[in-house]
Amino acid sequence: MIAVVAIAAVTLGALGLGAYGVRFARTTSDLFVASRAVSPWFNAAAISGEYLSAASFLGIAGLEMKLGASALWLPVGFTAGYLALLLFVAAPLRRLGSYTIPDFAEARLGGRPVRLFAAALVLAIGGLYLVPQLKGAGLTVREVTGAPYWAGVVAVGLVVALNVASGGMRGITCVQACQYWVKTFAIVLPACVLLIVLGGLPERAALFGRELPVAPEGGARVELARPAPVTFPRAATVTVDGAAIHAGAGEERTLPAGELVVPAGTTMPVAEGVPAQTGRAWSRPVAPGGGTASPLFVYSLLVATFLGTMGLPHILARFYTNPDGAAARRTTVRVLGLLGVCYLFPAVYGLLGRVLVPELYVTGETDSVVLRLPEAAWPGLGGELLGALVAAGAVAAFMSTASGLLVSVAGTSAHDVWPGRSVRGRVRRFRVAAVAGMAAPAALAFLARDVDISVLVGWAFALAASTFCPLLLLGIWWTRLTLAGAAAGMVAGAATATGAIVAGLAADPGAGTLAEGPVDALLAQPAAVSVPLAFAVMLAVSRRTRPPREMQGAMLALHLPDGLGPSALR
Repeated sequence: MIAVVAIAAVTLGALGLGAYGVRFARTTSDLFVASRAVSPWFNAAAISGEYLSAASFLGIAGLEMKLGASALWLPVGFTAGYLALLLFVAAPLRRLGSYTIPDFAEARLGGRPVRLFAAALVLAIGGLYLVPQLKGAGLTVREVTGAPYWAGVVAVGLVVALNVASGGMRGITCVQACQYWVKTFAIVLPACVLLIVLGGLPERAALFGRELPVAPEGGARVELARPAPVTFPRAATVTVDGAAIHAGAGEERTLPAGELVVPAGTTMPVAEGVPAQTGRAWSRPVAPGGGTASPLFVYSLLVATFLGTMGLPHILARFYTNPDGAAARRTTVRVLGLLGVCYLFPAVYGLLGRVLVPELYVTGETDSVVLRLPEAAWPGLGGELLGALVAAGAVAAFMSTASGLLVSVAGTSAHDVWPGRSVRGRVRRFRVAAVAGMAAPAALAFLARDVDISVLVGWAFALAASTFCPLLLLGIWWTRLTLAGAAAGMVAGAATATGAIVAGLAADPGAGTLAEGPVDALLAQPAAVSVPLAFAVMLAVSRRTRPPREMQGAMLALHLPDGLGPSALR
């Protein structure tokens, strides 16, 4: 009940801030770029609130618990990506004075087709990234209230669509800045309190030694809603609804639906797609051979996250809200600090979850470890209060990120795909697009229920790194980039990344979890191939074609000092 109240408070707070922002959302500039009047500190909090998504709040800890320390490369890449933004993109992009990334593409390269293709990529990346936010909503609402998974998806989708449609970028900026501090408090305080209550990290052997996760004192109980295929790493006897089931070491069995009871000290069976790892193997950030700790997979993951941050449309749109290029740079520096604080703590939840809630290995639903851990570690009112705080932070996480993504999707739809000249018409189209843009991701969230949140986000990063990253870097810093070269490179990058993702899903719905060999690793995270290919194609085709006539004016606008370019007038 306490958790329900906490979730309701966060939701009502978001609606209240959104309603407050409606008073200022009257023009196209208000809806798309918050009138370019957001200060660096306020914008940094809003960007951090938008960036700390369900993947950061729930997914990193869940993926670490499932796969091991190799998952901690995710926050490294997520944060380091802002260094590339700071050095190469933030200030020039703001100086151009655009509203959207397709705006940049047309201004730099000329031609309506490249604008439409860039808009299609924005919608694809935004939609793909919205799916894990809505999945996080469904998981959280189900864990806290017992409501069906779909109820959380629909409820949060409606709240976010309403907020974005009414307040646009101006209203959502207030919401996201406040929600950053809610999320930070909600992830930092419970982690610190649990470590104090437990006296540090328990069961060192299970974390770093030769042991496999075992049922804690008192045993483990898991409610299986449907038959569950599992593997028994070691010989064990368990019961389902009182009926004993005996299995040998390495044996695969399908457990019937019902209440599974694993006696205390028994090695936990693991679901499909979950590797059974000793503490020593689990704690390795990089290891020889295949798997998610292999050098190839780690390298590809870092390429996707480091360069993908530079290509995320909803993050790039935030830099349009700064007054000038210098403010965009100052914003980025502050974002690095704010993100660094939060990314210290998901690792704590993954570590504790391996020992205290090993029953999640049976269902494979390790994404819920952050929500389950407080009450498992500290039974009683204290754990319930911490659980309520974590649930509120999770709601703030996916609501904030989903809002930013929907602003980007709606802005691109209203400004680039469905353009019009009248201000009133653009405002109306933005609001229609905000509501319509939530429908497809919500439908996909129902289908992606069994796919890890962080895996879904990794795919969105791979697509962004393979398309917008080379477009921005070469478009800003290389005068020879041509329309044909940019289009060919983005098509090659998008086709390679998407083809690998689809092939991986077709071969194994759990793709991205085990990645047993080099091919599996590249199907799970194709950025190591798709990003260099996109750059190579852009360079090769551009050298054989003529740069656009618009290039000189656009390059001047990108690199003139603040106050002299178009940004001084917009």
